[in-house]
Amino acid sequence: MTRAPRPAPGRRFGHLVGAYGLPALTVLLFAAFSLALPDTFPTLDNISAVLSNQSIPAMLALGATIPIATGRFDLSIGYGIGLAHVMTMQLIVTEGWSWPLACLAVVLCGVLVGVVNGVVVEFAKINSFIATLGTGSVMYALTGWITGGARIVPGPNGLPADFTALYDSRFLGLPVSAFYVLALTAVLWLLLERLPLGRYLYVIGSNSRAADLVGIPCRRYVILAFAGSGLVVGVAGVLLAAQQQIGNPSVGMDYLLPAFVGALLGSTAIRPGRANALGTLVAVTVLAVGLAGIGQLGAQFWVTPLFNGSTLLIAVGLAGYAARRQLRRRATESSRSLQDLPRVAP
Repeated sequence: MTRAPRPAPGRRFGHLVGAYGLPALTVLLFAAFSLALPDTFPTLDNISAVLSNQSIPAMLALGATIPIATGRFDLSIGYGIGLAHVMTMQLIVTEGWSWPLACLAVVLCGVLVGVVNGVVVEFAKINSFIATLGTGSVMYALTGWITGGARIVPGPNGLPADFTALYDSRFLGLPVSAFYVLALTAVLWLLLERLPLGRYLYVIGSNSRAADLVGIPCRRYVILAFAGSGLVVGVAGVLLAAQQQIGNPSVGMDYLLPAFVGALLGSTAIRPGRANALGTLVAVTVLAVGLAGIGQLGAQFWVTPLFNGSTLLIAVGLAGYAARRQLRRRATESSRSLQDLPRVAP
């Protein structure tokens, strides 16, 4: 039996850099900012603040990862979180609903929005960029209609303490929202890496025509992917309402760019060439450390959008390179397998 040839050292090194370069960059950034800001950066208070501030963008990035695994994009997540947190405040403050019922209703609405996105993309055959941008604009209009363009402010008694504790409480000395992110990462890792659902999503994202030919119901799984994204957006909207404790109709779009930067940059790490939960978590960590560091160094307000935009361009370029590299590797392995097949005499 012929052994498969071992990859060249340069190729192995390139794979290691591609898979684990981003985690190494995270460590280097943290060390650099700790040396530059020894009194403020490597402290428990700063770490807690970073975890608390970045937990909602991290959840949205993980939610965006699900449709990206199928080769689709959900641009409605920014509008969706804005609508979800406004609906939460409206139901609790204005309509007088109990907070558990209001949260459940908002999360279910998020799933419904995701299903609508999937149906529009798959049955109307509209490009996911255009389709989700359109549904997102509709959600933005609903947000303005609900609020009348004004903020929803709780009464003198404020919001229920149990509701605000969803975000404000701590566990093991750290913000509980950070553990939500870890739990969501674990669930998505299990779904995408260890269950047939994840394999189906990746096959659809790699070649939807081939997926159809082998009997994978592409429409069903793409709709499920968008529904999963909507579920995460609904949960993130509830947490945003618990964090801000006020309904702001214009807050959602601030989360769109960081979410996609994290999801796309994450597809270049751990499993280069495909969207994956652990890579997204690492990417969000890099962004969080970088933004916290440059913020403490006294950067101007415009540095944050510059950092996010530049990182998005780099992430898209790296993701495309990783995908092409993976395709070349598969083509090489396929050609080697064909060469190893026994030849049949004419």
